[in-house]
Amino acid sequence: MDSQDDSDDRRIGRRTFLQGTTLVAAVSGFASVLSDSGVAVPVDTVQPTDRSVFTADTERTDAVFPQSVASGGPTPEGVLLWTRIAPEEYQGGPVAVEVGWDDSFSEPVHRGVVESPAIMADHDHTITVDLDGKLSPDTEYAYRFIYNGTASRTGRCQTLPDPNATIDSMRLAVLTCQDYQNGYYGAYSHVAEENVDFLLHLGDFIYESADNQYRAPISEEYPDRNLELPSGHDLAHTLADYRYLYNTYRSDPHLQRALERHTLIAGWDDHEVADNRYWDYDTDSPRLPSHPEGDDPDAATRITAAAIKAWVEQFPARIDYEPAEVGAPGDLHERFRLQRRFRFGDLTTLVLTDERLFRDPPPAFANGDKPDRTMLGTDQRQWFLDAIDDAETQWTVWGNEVLTMPLEMGTGAIGSYLNRDAWDGYRDEYRTIMRHLARNGTSNFITLTGDLHTAMAGYQRTGYDPFSDDERVGVEFMTPAVTSVNLSEIVLGIDDIDPFDVTEQAVTTLNPHIEFFDSSIWGYSIVEFTGDACTYTVYSVDKSVKESPRKQRHETLRVPAGTTEIESVER
Repeated sequence: MDSQDDSDDRRIGRRTFLQGTTLVAAVSGFASVLSDSGVAVPVDTVQPTDRSVFTADTERTDAVFPQSVASGGPTPEGVLLWTRIAPEEYQGGPVAVEVGWDDSFSEPVHRGVVESPAIMADHDHTITVDLDGKLSPDTEYAYRFIYNGTASRTGRCQTLPDPNATIDSMRLAVLTCQDYQNGYYGAYSHVAEENVDFLLHLGDFIYESADNQYRAPISEEYPDRNLELPSGHDLAHTLADYRYLYNTYRSDPHLQRALERHTLIAGWDDHEVADNRYWDYDTDSPRLPSHPEGDDPDAATRITAAAIKAWVEQFPARIDYEPAEVGAPGDLHERFRLQRRFRFGDLTTLVLTDERLFRDPPPAFANGDKPDRTMLGTDQRQWFLDAIDDAETQWTVWGNEVLTMPLEMGTGAIGSYLNRDAWDGYRDEYRTIMRHLARNGTSNFITLTGDLHTAMAGYQRTGYDPFSDDERVGVEFMTPAVTSVNLSEIVLGIDDIDPFDVTEQAVTTLNPHIEFFDSSIWGYSIVEFTGDACTYTVYSVDKSVKESPRKQRHETLRVPAGTTEIESVER
């Protein structure tokens, strides 16, 4: 049923050349991190023998459930429910799960318990419960966990519509890039109150740094957001480091409220592991170019495996994971697949890709792409194209990590692409994708992107030569960062000229396919799909205000159905 998360049986390919001794060290690094308990997987509930497990109060809720609750992995008949028990509070015994129509739970829809063997320190006492097959399509429910007489906060979860249902509207809150040390999460306080169907996070949920590495020199300081990794390093090295980061980020009350209120569809980008990470096909191991141990295949493999293990523990997501055969070291690069597909009735298909585990290194210099360089990997690229071709809904949406449109400074022979880590470094593969979609007549194609800490909108084309017959294929909308550093923190004085749109004019003049550009705000976007149009609204929220920051509608753009035209909507 392709209305829920799905990955097919096609394996994500790698090149055949492997260097023997390095390969053994690398895959053994993955295996050593996962050997004791493997990757956390969703569990089913069972019926309790003692109904008193559902009796609870809320006096010690935050002590027992310090990261609160979240839901994700929606299907037409279920969701995944997530929580974490404070290790010092867990004394054995079951954890109860209760789902109801409202906060009173007077008419339970589902009740069950997770038995103690599934609640383990090896998974950081996180619990992910799978309710697929137990709920109804296109329905919102209340839920909570109960342990030893204490109830968690009450969350809200949402199932997908039936794949054949007629849907009038679907709304996503879209977020990305939330460096904990670079500001407060006031944007999430507003997201919690938004009337949306799902929350889409496009990556950089955490940053692997504890030393303000990703601040700009003129960035404001936030001393109450200081971090200290268990390993003592400035960048995450160990599983304990990544768990500490997730648990700290998820202790933020604004973030908690948003995850309590909306069901999450989660992607990732580089900082969930390390900055600008990629896969080195010569050594068949990850490469972490900004990490002090990132050039050592064995160390990079251990770090990446630890980060992936922590990610899986922390996100209610239906990823595809194949355990290694008994006695074999295994290769998590091949066994872990994040790409998924969601169908929202007859209106929208969302295809989410993984642009980190299988990507080649970027070109060493600007405009240095080569024909076989890949970001998706051969098999994932084919899976992606098939998913777009097979979509039967009015709108097809790509949940994408990094900017697809070229962002160029200069023109002609002296022009160069600015961001080789984005699709600018993988232009040949991008052209392959766009030309395929054009040949197949793909229409109503929208891409939602994060990563660049900028609000942006523009056109995806089969090519960008002004003298060619390149076609428009779709529209790309980029959501701003929640807190991470943007151009206004890098270029001193840019705030003084922004009211005159000087930056936007410079970018759009050199890049005429870009219609809107603003790198001076933080916040989030709401993207709504209807039978008539896709509408993108950017909200700015002051990240320097800890409590009750104001939000401001910054820009609204729409794409009428059946067109690739971006229209401005009056404020």
